[in-house]
Amino acid sequence: MARFGWSLAALVITALSLGPSFAHVLEAPPRLTRWPPELWREATVFNGQFQLFAIVGGPLDIGAILVTAVLAYTLRHDRPSFRYALAGSALFAAGLATWFAWVAPANAVLATWQPGPVPEDFTAIRDRWETGHMAVAGIKLAGFVATALSVLPSGGASER
Repeated sequence: MARFGWSLAALVITALSLGPSFAHVLEAPPRLTRWPPELWREATVFNGQFQLFAIVGGPLDIGAILVTAVLAYTLRHDRPSFRYALAGSALFAAGLATWFAWVAPANAVLATWQPGPVPEDFTAIRDRWETGHMAVAGIKLAGFVATALSVLPSGGASER
């Protein structure tokens, strides 16, 4: 029963962690190709569009790492499943590390922006922010797939 509970928890939490990151990917094309700089800055920096992404997403990202690590531990005697779960945990950790290395520096610059003229470094900061979120989404997707494979019989887990 513990194995089932951790499997379900891992799938739910990793899916919820992936959700906001995938939303960034879906939003990116118009934000990068059609939105004028003023609209991007107003929506992203000044009007709290992504406030809940941090409040809810941060704890979900930590939870995804932890719950997949516990899942890997519960699957330690089933080598294929264990490896997939461990890969899922490592990939979610890599996604969070990528966010800190790629997106957080852009967020630090965004926090200094004030109303008025668009900053000269706008394009570089916007592109770093958007592409960083896309990279994180890709890593999390791989982590979700690895986690799902760890609990599916066809992915290596023994029949339950």
